[in-house]
Amino acid sequence: MRHVMAGMLASHGMALGRARLVQPSRYAVDTRPLAEHEIAGELEHLHRALDMARQELRELRGKLHGALAREVNEFIDAHSLLLDDAEMLRGLDDLVKIGHYRAGAALKKQRDKLAAVFEAMDDPYLRSRREDIDQVIARVISALQRQTSAEERKLAARVGEILVADTIAPADMAQLAGNGLLGVVTSSGSAYSHSAILARSLGLPMLVGARDALSLLHDDDLILLDAEHNEAIVHPTAQDLARYRAWQRQAAAEGRRLAMLANAPTRTRDGVDVRLLANAETPADVALARARGADGVGLYRTEFLFLRQKGLPSEDEQFIAYRDLVLGMGGLPVTIRTLDLGADKADAAGLVMRGEENPALGVRGVRLSLRYPAVFTTQIRAILRAACYGPVRVLVPMVTQPDELIAVRTLFKLARQELKRESIDLPEKLPLGAMIEVPAAAINVRALLEHADFLAIGTNDLAQYVLAADRGNDALDNIYTPLQPALLRLLSHVISSGRRARKPVSLCGEIGGDVHFTAMLLALGLNEFSMHPSQLLQVRDRVATLDHATLRGHATRLLRAYTHEHVAELLAELAG
Repeated sequence: MRHVMAGMLASHGMALGRARLVQPSRYAVDTRPLAEHEIAGELEHLHRALDMARQELRELRGKLHGALAREVNEFIDAHSLLLDDAEMLRGLDDLVKIGHYRAGAALKKQRDKLAAVFEAMDDPYLRSRREDIDQVIARVISALQRQTSAEERKLAARVGEILVADTIAPADMAQLAGNGLLGVVTSSGSAYSHSAILARSLGLPMLVGARDALSLLHDDDLILLDAEHNEAIVHPTAQDLARYRAWQRQAAAEGRRLAMLANAPTRTRDGVDVRLLANAETPADVALARARGADGVGLYRTEFLFLRQKGLPSEDEQFIAYRDLVLGMGGLPVTIRTLDLGADKADAAGLVMRGEENPALGVRGVRLSLRYPAVFTTQIRAILRAACYGPVRVLVPMVTQPDELIAVRTLFKLARQELKRESIDLPEKLPLGAMIEVPAAAINVRALLEHADFLAIGTNDLAQYVLAADRGNDALDNIYTPLQPALLRLLSHVISSGRRARKPVSLCGEIGGDVHFTAMLLALGLNEFSMHPSQLLQVRDRVATLDHATLRGHATRLLRAYTHEHVAELLAELAG
């Protein structure tokens, strides 16, 4: 019988496939206590499952390339670290040896214990780590069940399916996407979670918050996932299927139309030019940015050089990567962000501080770089050398106050002097910018502009800090929204301050590539957007439909709104 399940849009599109449930039986474990003589065997059973889970992650890392590797490797690293966490492993062993729990029950008990600890934390980043705990324990339980079950589920080998789960880890989504996954429905999660962002990058339709999905669906149920209308239809009718076919034809035609915009200017309906830049990390990103007609690279993440190997990358390794980036953009400007390691990144290089009570607000970004000046200087030297091959800007992350920019400028000056003594060619000028993602930096931005040549707004972190709301927590969807008046006023302050100082301001957060926020950002005065290369054509198309003068004329109305609902109403009226 036809049934419609409501959810929240995480990634646009439609898909028709058969349901593949991965969550319902995951925590169905044997709760009978162990006899004394069973303990040794059960410990071996548990450790074998842990080893299998570790091996799965190692194999997955080896299979991923290009954009998928960029998006997912840091999460694979984080999950690998959890699987080796001494405290968690000791707790599991104690539950089996002392508590006489069977392996599956011990895993579930440890998961519940850790989840309760993370749920009680005030810090939004740390609270979000609960999802990692869920996903890691689920992976081990799955490995445990495969050791005892003759019906091993090989999800990665299946095609033509829609994944239905409570949550899905980015690593699992990437693996399944490479094997024909058509779409994703989750019973929890947020449209701003890492998995949702990855789904958008991969072009996979995704619904989150479909509360009844796991209880109403069964394996092999036919589902029409209609993320365009925020619903999933179980056992669709002929009429539903006709609507899906019509959407497919329309989507194909739209894809052909957008492809023709690759070399078109980005210009509003009333003739105002807008710059569209690309966020990049790999040669594949750079190639796609060129193919889609990006005006340059607005954010080049350098962390992958520090995360993909044990130990620190050498100056030459970094130089080659940065040089190839500059050459790959063929003379278009490139913005290289200095190392942005910290609480939200795995730390293969051994730099991130341990034992911080609140690491999300701790030593990260430029704070970490300045704590290790020798490491930072190596990166600075590589950037300076690469900047001889084309126009380069340097972006400093997690800036809070002017003295950090002053310290960075000093290190650049010293590195330049060293390279001159070595008779190495140097660029005449290298603009230095501040990433605005700390509320203090946004509020006191005029002081930063005394020392910064440009600004780049990182809305992902800025929104979390301003709203004290974890973007991955679905219970906070009514709070974490880019339409919050407080965030709009802060964005307006930063953009207008940059304009008055005659210095460029770009925005490189997730909303920069979301066409639902293009009108709002133009109204606030932004004219430089940076986004994933896959989003460039859609944003260019959206810009062409908007009247810049009208939007700017109504900016005051937007900034006077008291609620995000009111902001949404005004935007619908203006951008209709």
